Amino acid sequence: MNDEKSKVGSRIILAKWTDRFLAWLIDFVVISSISTLIIFALFGTIYYEMNDDGLWAENTQYIPTSILFFVYWVILEYKTGQTIGKKILNLKVIRVDGYKPDLKGILLSSFGKSFLLPIDVILGGILTNEKRQRIFNKLGDTVVVKLKESKDMSDITYLKD
Repeated sequence: MNDEKSKVGSRIILAKWTDRFLAWLIDFVVISSISTLIIFALFGTIYYEMNDDGLWAENTQYIPTSILFFVYWVILEYKTGQTIGKKILNLKVIRVDGYKPDLKGILLSSFGKSFLLPIDVILGGILTNEKRQRIFNKLGDTVVVKLKESKDMSDITYLKD
């Protein structure tokens, strides 16, 4: 039940892969810093040691950090369409029809980049389409766009930045 007010515009300018990577990198630094601070606060150290099973404790940080990334992306992208990195680079997540994405689309897109990013990017690169979607963007029916002013209000057109 989206109305015209929630539509981004009729011209959709697709974000460059480099801009998307830079936005991800900014988000990565932010969330990794927060994750490291949380680990330090809980355990009093950021140094990793071998545990009794012979596994590096560093490996145990992957799941909690990935969950933190997932929650970060779901909350910010569902609420505003933008994370800190996307806001800095004037990018936004929208549905392919130009409207605000639904929760299902954001959950799928965020899952891919939180837990399966290398696979998502590689398969997305191999199976890419004119909308520059990763696999989980395709599943979630979302695209990442560059926010620019447009006076042309014709039908939706996809342009590469």
